[in-house]
Amino acid sequence: MRGLQIFSLVLTIIGAINWGFVGLFDIDLVASIFGGNDATISVVIYTIIGIAGLINIGLLTEMIKEADK
Repeated sequence: MRGLQIFSLVLTIIGAINWGFVGLFDIDLVASIFGGNDATISVVIYTIIGIAGLINIGLLTEMIKEADK
C-alpha cells in the first residue's frame, strides 16, 4: 500500500506542475506531449492523475488520524 501512495503522490505532483504551467504560461504539457486534450492517451493520463488525487485523500485522512493521537 505504501508504494501505491508514493506513486500517487508523484502523479499528483506531476499534475500540479502541469496545472501550474497551464495557469502561468497557458501550456498544457500533457496535451503537448501526447497529442492534444482529446487524444486517448491524454485522457487516460488525466484520468490516472485524477485517481491518484483520490488516493491521496485517503493518505491525508490517515495523516490527520495519526496527528490526532
